[in-house]
Amino acid sequence: MATTFISSPHSARVNQVDQVMLQVCLALVPGTLVLVWFFGWGVLINMVLATVFAVLAEALALKLRGRAALPAIKDYSAVVTALLFALTIPPTLPWWMTLLGILFAILIVKQLYGGIGYNPFNPAMAGYVFLLISYPVATTSWLPPDVSVLLEARDLTTLSLFDTERLIFTGALPEGLTWDAISAATPLDEMRTLLDQGQRIDEIRAGSPLWGLFGGRGWEWVGVGFLLGGLYLLWQRVISWHIPVAVLGGLLSASTAFWLLDPQLYPFPGFHLFSGGIILGAFFIATDPVSACTTRRGQLIYGAAIGVTVFVIRTWGGYPDAVAFAVLLMNIAVPMIDHYSQPRVFGQRRRARKKA
Repeated sequence: MATTFISSPHSARVNQVDQVMLQVCLALVPGTLVLVWFFGWGVLINMVLATVFAVLAEALALKLRGRAALPAIKDYSAVVTALLFALTIPPTLPWWMTLLGILFAILIVKQLYGGIGYNPFNPAMAGYVFLLISYPVATTSWLPPDVSVLLEARDLTTLSLFDTERLIFTGALPEGLTWDAISAATPLDEMRTLLDQGQRIDEIRAGSPLWGLFGGRGWEWVGVGFLLGGLYLLWQRVISWHIPVAVLGGLLSASTAFWLLDPQLYPFPGFHLFSGGIILGAFFIATDPVSACTTRRGQLIYGAAIGVTVFVIRTWGGYPDAVAFAVLLMNIAVPMIDHYSQPRVFGQRRRARKKA
């Protein structure tokens, strides 16, 4: 009986797109549950809205391109884009802004370049940055974490499921409430603002109930939730360790150096890890196999550059959290990094010596 061999490389494991995407969705569960616990029902509402909008936009784009929509939708790539996008926006963002961000992510950043496998930028982060630049106030207005100490200290309140739905779809607040009563600065935003006003780290931590052990109250546990999900992806070999470790290592190295230089002007490195979206970005966003580097050496360079860029923008830039900007900036550099980090072809040095 004849045996047919296909071309190398050979692999005993088949990584289908839909299976990988489902693993990513599963890994997002711990962090999502923590977000919902601390920031309310708006997180889930945003995820449902973003997913519906993303799937419809994907189907529309494929139909206009004359391609079958169902096979592409069933790979769940649009769903993962929607979920990651929804996890980065405030829980009370108006529904039409969610729609705009998803349309930009799916139609412009993904399908305009040819669909999955061809987009040079991470679609979820591109959609988020599009909204952040267009509507900076709305996209930085977060609810306070549902922590009794924080709520009592700031005289803040939380929203019920019905109140959250009404606010998202109509913009109407419950009677007697104002935006000041339901919104609070994120720890990164408050730290940056108070440092610019001349306060020192000890003064900021002592005068604000926003701070926990390392980062912001509530945000610390959000980071732990996404860290568990990221470790699950590593265990399942959906991603490799190179990019996450490089991202976190780059941020820790830069923040530690400046913290040692002046601990009253630059926050403790743990604050950077557990006060924003860096852990979500390191494990779920920077590791996008399409827009990230492909070589092992390139992944280390790419990840470290993201981590350092996040620190630079957080410290001297115009935005308190910078994961999306850092990822998109390094997406631009991916072709160059891959070009100069290709492994040497076997026997190349020997051939060069013989020619010499």
